[in-house]
Amino acid sequence: GNKKITKIAIPSSVTSIGSYAFNGCSSLTQIFFEDPSSLKLIRSYAFSGCSSLKSVSIPPSVVKQGEGVFFECSSLMHVSIPSSMTSIGDYCFEKCASLTQIIIPSSVTSLGKRAFAQCISLTQVNIPSSVRLIPEYAFAGCKSLKQITIPSSVTSIENNAFSSCSSLTEVSFDSDSSLVSIEKFVFFDCALTSIKIPSSVYSIEDSAFEGCSKLK
Repeated sequence: GNKKITKIAIPSSVTSIGSYAFNGCSSLTQIFFEDPSSLKLIRSYAFSGCSSLKSVSIPPSVVKQGEGVFFECSSLMHVSIPSSMTSIGDYCFEKCASLTQIIIPSSVTSLGKRAFAQCISLTQVNIPSSVRLIPEYAFAGCKSLKQITIPSSVTSIENNAFSSCSSLTEVSFDSDSSLVSIEKFVFFDCALTSIKIPSSVYSIEDSAFEGCSKLK
């Protein structure tokens, strides 16, 4: 069955990849798009559990993707997100345990919930200044993430967004921050030693900094 496939070439006639199309293809190491201008849509969990996939370039023609497209692609180290993408789906890169860095293009205006949760090797990520909301559990359990900058566009950080980021020592906010709320458990169990909360904030919810034992 699908466990044996090692390489796949997506022909130019394909405009959409269906839900769970390559789910659990645990030997798949390479996806090649014959014509990177034909594919428009990748549906939910299309490549989830492709645990041998190391690198992927999403074609620039892709305008929409479902949730969990690369969920549990545990060997994925390099991913290229094209500037055609305006959103990153829920659970998109959750449990991509080998991902060390991700560059989110400035075209992205919305991040999905749990989009990068449990990316335990992620050390670097940029949040583009087009994003207004950091959703729930977006980076929860990213235990190698040391620093994050919240752009001025962000108005709300939802519950558990950075919970259990146990190496996160530095969170900085742009000077013209429009952040109004920090929800529950956002920085739960983080390694913060200090934080300067912007004056635009008027709501810090329960347990937002619970377990931040290094906070001076």
